Amino acid sequence: MSNPLFSEPKNVEITEREQCYKGFYRLDKVRLRHELFDGGMSREISRELFVRHDAVCVLPYDPQRDEVVLIEQFRVGALDKAANPWLIELVAGLIDKDEQPEEVAHREAEEEANLTFSALWPMTRYFPSPGGSDEFVHLFLGRCSSEAAGGVHGLEEEGEDIRVHVWPFEDALQAVRDGRINNAASIIALQWLALNRAEVRGMWS
Repeated sequence: MSNPLFSEPKNVEITEREQCYKGFYRLDKVRLRHELFDGGMSREISRELFVRHDAVCVLPYDPQRDEVVLIEQFRVGALDKAANPWLIELVAGLIDKDEQPEEVAHREAEEEANLTFSALWPMTRYFPSPGGSDEFVHLFLGRCSSEAAGGVHGLEEEGEDIRVHVWPFEDALQAVRDGRINNAASIIALQWLALNRAEVRGMWS
């Protein structure tokens, strides 16, 4: 006898989808029913969906020096919930219609940190907040030289004011433990590198 807890519901019926707002991002209101684990369909539910471009995040890493390059910039989302809304983050950007994730990684590295990657290592892909957003993140490790990294960069027309930091890997990992690095992509990338650092340095050194 099959256990209903191990069934695989797949069916979703969208009964109505309304666009409530469209600017740089979009907000939709979706009414739907979905298949239940024990069979049948749910009652109609209503959800607001934040619609945005998929994103690319890259952790620049120098395997010879065992250093990471991180950026610091103001984030409005942290304004009310952090003592300091200038966050330590990865190089990141949104995917335009005709771009591949790897192209975005190289472009954003130049714009935000004046870096050039000699190789990209795909780490993982994930939904950062699927309860209310359709954003999908492509996460990479970027091979670079950290020797001359630093300064303030970013595109003035996009209101970017980005300071570049070079940290020994162990210092960055400790900042995750201490809570100084407190955004998802950076935490995931640094923990991934902690798990795979020996292999990465063996391949890239």
